Amino acid sequence: MISYEPLFRTMKEKSISSYKLQKEGISKGTYSNILNKKGISTHTINKLCTILDCKVEDIIEFTPDE
Repeated sequence: MISYEPLFRTMKEKSISSYKLQKEGISKGTYSNILNKKGISTHTINKLCTILDCKVEDIIEFTPDE
């Protein structure tokens, strides 16, 4: 299972709001997908890493399903 919890921690650490992400090109729909634990594209992950100046593991983490 993919978790976006690292993204929310990274956003908090860097004082980046969802509004700022939208201003930088992350759509409301994409952010809604993240909030609802739905899939996002590698293009979006790349964009988030660029905006937040971080690594992929600062955006998502994988944990095996039980």
